[in-house]
Amino acid sequence: MLNRLNKTSYFIFALLVGATFMFQSCGDVEEVEDPVDEVVVDEDYYEFQDVMLDKYDIPALIKLPDETANIGASTKPEIQHVEDDIKWTINIGPNFRLLIEDYGHNKDLVKVEKKELAETDFYKIKYIIDEPNLILYERTLVVDGNEKAAPSVGIEHRSYHVYGQKTIGDITYELQSREEGYEKVIIELMAKSIKSFKGIEEE
Repeated sequence: MLNRLNKTSYFIFALLVGATFMFQSCGDVEEVEDPVDEVVVDEDYYEFQDVMLDKYDIPALIKLPDETANIGASTKPEIQHVEDDIKWTINIGPNFRLLIEDYGHNKDLVKVEKKELAETDFYKIKYIIDEPNLILYERTLVVDGNEKAAPSVGIEHRSYHVYGQKTIGDITYELQSREEGYEKVIIELMAKSIKSFKGIEEE
């Protein structure tokens, strides 16, 4: 009789342990956040419009988000450029600002940018896309309590950034998001725009 009770007790104990493990496993799955590297930068441009930049002194075409991209953007991009200057700014509403600069024959822009990012003390950099001509990364401000933290920093701040280079003819152009970055959904669209940037003669 005692032996039977011991077996029954053991069986109930085993069931409880198994059930506890199962519920803990289910809880862990639910708490897992979406991986940060789930970024979609494909060649599907159905939410984009073609914009010719030749009248702004760049012999290129770029695809920019249209009103269906749902970023609070106007349908008409605003391009800021002073004649004979080497800088351009493309604005689409308040939530999309792409910066372009003419770097002449310098073809190591992305490599130099990555070197500068590696030397930063106040930010942790995590690359999501790391290609020779395009990087897309998550930047996290190092919080208070870390020896590399900026003074008076007490909360974690995360932003997303994109930086690329494109060569048209003999000229290499730098294309990048603003310094403060954007949310991931905006950076995904911006990365697609950078990838679409090409010389008119390549069409």
